[in-house]
Amino acid sequence: MHTFGQMMQQGHERVCFHHDAETGLRAIIAIHSTKLGSALGGTRRWHYATEEEALFDVLRLSEGMSCKAACANLPMGGAKSVILTPEPGSPRTEAEARAMGRFIDTFSGDYIAAEDVGIDTQFIDWMSAETNHAMGGKTVSTGGDPSPFTAKGTYNGMKACLRFQGKDPDFHGLQVAVQGLGHVGMDLCRILHTAGAELTVTDINPDRVAEAVESFAAEVVDTKAILQAECDILAPCALGAVIGPDEVRRLRAGIVCGASNNILIDPSRDAAAMAEKGVLYAPDFVVNAGGLIWLAGLWLGMNREELDRRNDAIEDTTLEILEEARLLPSPFHAALALAERRFEEGPTRGKETVHAG
Repeated sequence: MHTFGQMMQQGHERVCFHHDAETGLRAIIAIHSTKLGSALGGTRRWHYATEEEALFDVLRLSEGMSCKAACANLPMGGAKSVILTPEPGSPRTEAEARAMGRFIDTFSGDYIAAEDVGIDTQFIDWMSAETNHAMGGKTVSTGGDPSPFTAKGTYNGMKACLRFQGKDPDFHGLQVAVQGLGHVGMDLCRILHTAGAELTVTDINPDRVAEAVESFAAEVVDTKAILQAECDILAPCALGAVIGPDEVRRLRAGIVCGASNNILIDPSRDAAAMAEKGVLYAPDFVVNAGGLIWLAGLWLGMNREELDRRNDAIEDTTLEILEEARLLPSPFHAALALAERRFEEGPTRGKETVHAG
């Protein structure tokens, strides 16, 4: 399918390709929707095998951001950007980040960039030297690393799942398998360990695994075995598209609730298959909204009390979706229906209130 066909099928407003001759930067920015407000979404820096793979990723991620903002009841739209690196592990440079910042600035605030896989607070600050439309830095822009807030929201989603099953949201003795020990995954492990959970973990970085073993007494399994781990809750916190029909058949978890974006290869099909199998699935774009709430909330001028309240509300929103899903094929369908209702209702605060944080 050509780009226009993909855009129209998924409802995107704008998709822009950019090449900076001086630095070699190749990047794509996809704005899915600005119906509820300016579109906030992370910048992912990754080596893609093909340009088609990069386009698929940015389109899917940006659509997910629109649904995430809507379900979190934020007056924000959804977007995403990707930087295509020439090879895996290509070093990040200030020049590249500044070039990306200039690209972002051409959107005049319709797109607000944030952190995603492959970049950090320093990269955000470098970008912010060229644009006022980036969040998540420490010195030039504001917000810092949103990972702790994302992890807390995912934990709140897990509590909702336990409540839906008629259990107290008490994690003592529960077995939780965490796939991916990046910033969010490690923060989630910290929260779960403090709450009394027993952890099974995996990551491609042996140093991160060793840290989890030392800090949380975690059990380690091979990266290929984590999705089949016997556990109460499976939490994918690495890259997306990790659960399809084969993985659903082999699941030995009672609940799937993770911080990754686009955990399911085909959300409609795979979420329904999990429901049929009796596995409770918490839609990722609902439970992982904590980071968006943090950065979007700061952008909108919310105080810490309001930010915490909105993150805690992820628990009630998730429970509401799980209850509505009793009459639908899956919780994914219920979450999508909630997002569509919010799109129809319009922004809870007008676009004119949006300002630089």
